[in-house]
Amino acid sequence: MTAASRLLVLDGHNDTLLQLYQAGPGGPGAFLTGDLPGHLDLPRARAGGFAGGFFAIFVPPPGPPPAPDDDLTITATGYSVRLADPIDPGYAQQVTLAVAAGLFRLERESGGQVQVVRTTSELAACLQRGTLGVILHFEGAEAIDPGLDALEVFYQAGLRSLGLVWSRPNVFAHGVPFRFPHSPDTGPGLTAAGRALVRACNALGILVDLAHLNEQGFWDVARLSSAPLVATHTAAHALCPSTRNLTDAQLAAIAASDGLVGLNFGVNDLRADGALDAATPLAALVRHCDYLVAHVGIDRVAFGSDFDGTTIPEDIGDVAGLPKLIAALRAHGYDEPALRKLAHENWLRVLGQTWHDPR
Repeated sequence: MTAASRLLVLDGHNDTLLQLYQAGPGGPGAFLTGDLPGHLDLPRARAGGFAGGFFAIFVPPPGPPPAPDDDLTITATGYSVRLADPIDPGYAQQVTLAVAAGLFRLERESGGQVQVVRTTSELAACLQRGTLGVILHFEGAEAIDPGLDALEVFYQAGLRSLGLVWSRPNVFAHGVPFRFPHSPDTGPGLTAAGRALVRACNALGILVDLAHLNEQGFWDVARLSSAPLVATHTAAHALCPSTRNLTDAQLAAIAASDGLVGLNFGVNDLRADGALDAATPLAALVRHCDYLVAHVGIDRVAFGSDFDGTTIPEDIGDVAGLPKLIAALRAHGYDEPALRKLAHENWLRVLGQTWHDPR
């Protein structure tokens, strides 16, 4: 085992729970044995030094998925994807409960190999003993009612991170559509219900994720939130002018709040041409990492892979390839203390400043 593979990684985002849900009753077993398709399962996590992270519940629209190009328009300089339609909150809550149940079944069937964590001390203990630490995250708040009763229930069940939106509108905010090249300033900010949701998350100690939120919504959260500003999986707009990426002004606000940026591995949010090309070299990730570190500091950058949710560089391949990225960063000049911060220490810090652990 190399020094790179021994470095433990906490990751800011994956969509593996949707894989479990779609696999049906056999999903938890497939995750544990390594028979789950996609980027992430337990054996490959062990091989890559993946110690845990934010496991998202994303609710896909009902019915068969649309053809890949149905909502895509290729332009002279890039692309534009039609903003996804809102989904029914009742349907979203039903799917969210089913996906969460699958996670808790996985935890039970793992025999102690997987734990849903609710405090930073639990997460740190998982890292120490080699248990996969799962942070329950919602990618979009459609399962939460405007009165926020469901938020209280989901918090008690383990919800510790909430993205107000995916790239579609809901009662709380407006998701940013996928466009390149384009500013993230694509629509109105938070609704009154969205502002109440941010305040409630602050009160409970739930991390508010700024990923997929448009720029006006970002600034609304920045004005409202008493917690560090966090975008779990994104990159630098100056290097790749995708709507999903953060401008220098947004990066400055995150730095001022002592927040964090999770570096997205999605190739179309890394490349200067916005192309969906898995042959994108690791140098693109290193370049974005350098840029983010220069603008927010080495204490405020981490990984936010988006495993099982996007196309990642083929040089990484899947979670077992994480040591290749760490080796590339090391070869580029990042020393061991900096690599530990990027790999897990920065996530532990910002969660400690956000969650309300018992004293």
